[in-house]
Amino acid sequence: MKPIWIADDDQSIRFVLEKALQREQMPTRSFTNPREVLAALDEEGEGPQVLVSDIRMPGGSGLELLEKVKARHPGLPVIIMTAFSDLDSAVSAFQGGAFEYLPKPFDLPKAVELVRRAVEESQREEVAQESIDEAPEMLGQAPAMQDVFRAIGRLSQSNVTVLITGESGSGKELVARALHKHSPRANGPFVAINTAAIPKDLLESELFGHERGAFTGAQTMRRGRFEQADGGTLFLDEIGDMPFDLQTRLLRVLSDGHFYRVGGHSAVKANVRVIAATHQDLEQRVKEGVFREDLFHRLNVIRLRLPALRERREDVPMLTRHFLLQSARQLGVEPKRISDAALERLGHFGFPGNVRQLENICHWLTVMAPAQVIEPKDLPPEIGPLPADAGTVATPAGATTGARESVASAVPAAGMPSPGDWESGLQADAMTLLLSGRVDVWDELTRRFERMLILTALDNTRGRRIEAAHKLGIGRNTITRKIQELGLE
Repeated sequence: MKPIWIADDDQSIRFVLEKALQREQMPTRSFTNPREVLAALDEEGEGPQVLVSDIRMPGGSGLELLEKVKARHPGLPVIIMTAFSDLDSAVSAFQGGAFEYLPKPFDLPKAVELVRRAVEESQREEVAQESIDEAPEMLGQAPAMQDVFRAIGRLSQSNVTVLITGESGSGKELVARALHKHSPRANGPFVAINTAAIPKDLLESELFGHERGAFTGAQTMRRGRFEQADGGTLFLDEIGDMPFDLQTRLLRVLSDGHFYRVGGHSAVKANVRVIAATHQDLEQRVKEGVFREDLFHRLNVIRLRLPALRERREDVPMLTRHFLLQSARQLGVEPKRISDAALERLGHFGFPGNVRQLENICHWLTVMAPAQVIEPKDLPPEIGPLPADAGTVATPAGATTGARESVASAVPAAGMPSPGDWESGLQADAMTLLLSGRVDVWDELTRRFERMLILTALDNTRGRRIEAAHKLGIGRNTITRKIQELGLE
């Protein structure tokens, strides 16, 4: 990890922060004025992980330093320290892109926690930038994928709103990143948010930010995703699951670019291109009255349909070899090869979890396959036999297309094999998320686990919640709350 830079002319502040951060295994480097910080940036080129700067220092202000640092490193989180008398100045710093402000005198544990959040944000930015700059955007030779590539090319000089449709795991975010990378906004930020993964009562704050004191726990003002994406692209994944009342707010932003933070009274303007994605039939959602028709038409300017992997089976061998190589690089091991017989069996699999499921299977094979050459017997049980030799290998019990698809969305690498094999699938899925650089792996896998348990119990009890709660060993209030949090209603 790169060091945390601290800029303050007060030696005691520098000392206290240095020691507190070093106790948390965060390296630090200190400066007494803005000139020293800018000189270090000129000398070394690479910036810090996070910059913590006082607002008043000899030789220049923290706000001027913020402006100059952001011009060189737009994604660098900057925390401005301020006395209460300078609070208005600190709040205005958000217009210049400050991550947060830290009022003096500050509570040391809270200061450390704020720096930790800034580090996580910085690491997320680095992972996202790596995936945009270095990773292959998309692979595919099938005609359906060539149509997608051509559409991205035609949209390369446009800022038009795009709606991406396709099944879960088909690569909708990769298309969104490609649209951003090849657009006039390529130098701006790419910010992604899954509207289905955030509880309803937090989603408004995530999208639009909040003012200090807007609700319990809002101790500082926070910029939302729209502000973070200013000058760039905001990717709204699973837009079909957005709560109805928030759809109204989103429509207003798309109409005139203005919005209010939660608890705010001043309009904020954001210059953002919106790309939305969904696996649902939005026209049907409109007919059911759960999605606004005017918002649908506002989003549906250009629609890109991403094909399922079963519609582009000729791409399976190329994608498999790519993911095996990628997994080996991430784990620091020798890449495994795959036999033609194993590729043939993969090619006949339906892949209800699409490209994401194939990627997870390749991670699983990299870890679990016993030899350097992967044979059909090494494939996970969810793949099943080829149609021609169906009698020689048992198909997992109950693994219908619908059941497999449900399980794939919960733990894509696991499928529905024998009772002990789901643990291997969970291990592979956890490895995939950890290797991706995400910092919410516990929450993500817990959410999937709870979702699958509740869906299975409700299926078993034909939708009777109280009976399902009793069988799961939880209270009826708990299952009702979980159904709401997980968007299962």
